[in-house]
Amino acid sequence: MTTRETVQAYHRARFAGDVPAAAARLTGTFTFESPLLSADADGHLAGLAGFLRVVSGVEMISELYGESEATLVYDVHTATPVGTQRTAEHFRLRDGRIEAITLIFDATRWHPLMAAAPHPA
Repeated sequence: MTTRETVQAYHRARFAGDVPAAAARLTGTFTFESPLLSADADGHLAGLAGFLRVVSGVEMISELYGESEATLVYDVHTATPVGTQRTAEHFRLRDGRIEAITLIFDATRWHPLMAAAPHPA
């Protein structure tokens, strides 16, 4: 698969809630970084269902692909007071699979929601 095919397959699977298909695109050493959290593959994929509960749509703005990296810029429409969140997502690939994702967005409007969310005991 090309970088484009891998990243698009992951992106589609993630926003469809297809955890096995998304996981198949990740390396065993995968890392995820965002303004709100850092995680390995298991932690990242475990949070997917909760994230998708508040997503009402995704609108792609730009896709840029290189040999072993990609950047997507898109709006995530949410059913929260945050509304629409403009997001940039950078992917780093190794051997045809995603090794790292860095998600970039202004998390300011998310802080009150995160503080109000129930926390596991």
